[in-house]
Amino acid sequence: MTRNTDGTLSYPVSVQRLPLKGLTIKIEANAREREALRDFHDLEDVKSFKAELLIAPWKKDGVRVRGSVRADIVQLCVVTTDPIDAKIDAEIDTIFVPEDSRLARLPLDENGELVISAEGPDIPETFSGDMLDAGAIAEEFFELAIDPYPRKPGVEATPPVVASFGEDEDHVEKPANPFAALKDWKQKT
Repeated sequence: MTRNTDGTLSYPVSVQRLPLKGLTIKIEANAREREALRDFHDLEDVKSFKAELLIAPWKKDGVRVRGSVRADIVQLCVVTTDPIDAKIDAEIDTIFVPEDSRLARLPLDENGELVISAEGPDIPETFSGDMLDAGAIAEEFFELAIDPYPRKPGVEATPPVVASFGEDEDHVEKPANPFAALKDWKQKT
């Protein structure tokens, strides 16, 4: 496995002549790669990162990638900023087709309107050439599985800030209305 210029994992795989049963790729990040993952994804630590992918032919010239990503990471609690241990357990099931494939086109109805169903299958992703980057695919699913707002167990959200104007309820000052100056304005024709 190597590092791309942006600090992410890279494991190029030729998809030109895949076996019918597919090709199994196992990725285990070393210390330097875990450090790159930590820095790129703004984590405190990446203790482990493992991915197992089955890359198999799909239809005429497409590729189906199935598998899983497992990782142990450390994040900061968004409330207390204390470190939190977290586990990543992401399942992968995605399809890639060449850029010029008719399967890569967006589905349109008879009126030319784009048709997307939340419950329907995803539109296949595209690739060019004869290579797929298994490391980048695994890292994408790793990133999607990271909790963007991690909380330490038992920590509640901070209550909202309540601002009051004035001393008591009878003399509550209200913020100035930016349109108040326009209330007497009339357009002359």
